[in-house]
Amino acid sequence: MKFPKKLFLRFRDAEIRRHELNYLFWECTLRCNLNCLHCGSDCNTSTAIADMPLNDFIGALKTIPRPSKNFTVVMTGGEPLLRNDIEECGKEIRKLGMQWSLVSNGILYTPERHNTLLNAGMGALTISLDGMEDSHNWLRNSGNTFKRVADAIALATSATRLNFDVVSCVTPKNLSQLATVEELLGSLGVRAWRLFTIAPIGRATENRDLLLNDKQFTQLMEFISATRERSKIKVQFSCEAYTGKYEHRVRDSYFFCRAGINIGSVLADGSISACPNNNRKLVQGNIYHDNLNQIWETKFQPFRNRAWTKTGICNNCKHFGECLGNGMHLHQGENLELVCCRSLNEKSKNH
Repeated sequence: MKFPKKLFLRFRDAEIRRHELNYLFWECTLRCNLNCLHCGSDCNTSTAIADMPLNDFIGALKTIPRPSKNFTVVMTGGEPLLRNDIEECGKEIRKLGMQWSLVSNGILYTPERHNTLLNAGMGALTISLDGMEDSHNWLRNSGNTFKRVADAIALATSATRLNFDVVSCVTPKNLSQLATVEELLGSLGVRAWRLFTIAPIGRATENRDLLLNDKQFTQLMEFISATRERSKIKVQFSCEAYTGKYEHRVRDSYFFCRAGINIGSVLADGSISACPNNNRKLVQGNIYHDNLNQIWETKFQPFRNRAWTKTGICNNCKHFGECLGNGMHLHQGENLELVCCRSLNEKSKNH
């Protein structure tokens, strides 16, 4: 049943005032075993920033006196499975009464690692699959990853107590393959699938052919909307952006960028931010000289009062009250200007 928009907006505003931290991304490494064309973190096999020691991160977590009931640490990177102590990290997080999950490219997700991660208390897992073999290997900048990722997905779906989903970055190259990808995921036992687009940030600023144009984005919205009506897989558009007339047709609720409201992050160098791919100008502190909980409770004003985003193309937009300047990761550059807008309500009012 469709949630009344006015009621949702009241709920959103209450959530902003409450700003309960529910998800904390931990950029536990910047090392990666791939060199993806679209990487927002510009990760490589080697990095000047060392992996954060586990004890440093646990010390930051201990500043949170009363974690929310479902408080979850999401380990991301880089590729988290390059850390040999991920299982130890998970166990220490569980000792604090917190849940933990993992975002992986799937290359190192072997049967042995599957078992050790589950035994360490991993509650959720996300693996990326970006189209069929040609498109996936192209975007991941590797000639032989597709089969290994498909095997990892099949392995993950075999765990009945694991909250597992697949994410796909949609590009002009793989847009026409989505129906085939859906069939593949269904055959592998996948029950949840999130679709993203690529914004002009990170390496994608130099790879503009990764970006969907307005017509292609509309095709994506129509695919998701139609697939949600018929598919056994729970298909959703990501939380990345306001979609105009497609709101509530492509996901279960209206757009709500929760960065800095329910979502925070600790980056590899200790920086405290909201989502990991937010602009560095929006960093709020650092765990090496700040108390994580105090920073969460007393700072993050740019995320909780977004009136500052009502400028440029957003200034006179009649949808501003619904999107509040769009996803915070889309504000880039020296002046944190909005680099991408997907509002499709009316072309003349297209933000």
